[in-house]
Amino acid sequence: MIKGLREFLEEKVSSLDFVDGVIPGEIKVGSATGENLIVKYKYSTVSGAKLIARSGSSIQEVFVVTKFPEKLKKVIDEEGN
Repeated sequence: MIKGLREFLEEKVSSLDFVDGVIPGEIKVGSATGENLIVKYKYSTVSGAKLIARSGSSIQEVFVVTKFPEKLKKVIDEEGN
């Protein structure tokens, strides 16, 4: 997992009572710089939602299993990162 993502997912996502599972996806190298972790809600999926995490030049997909993707979107948006 990219830097800081495990802690973010454990503290802010997997602890939510409406989240059934978190599946980290592939890590890719992007062109952005910076060390701060940024997590964005990308879109709803059949089983929940897809998030995109960026830290430094690394980008990672994260799939969240939930029946309430709109609640997850609100939590991610409120984090404002």
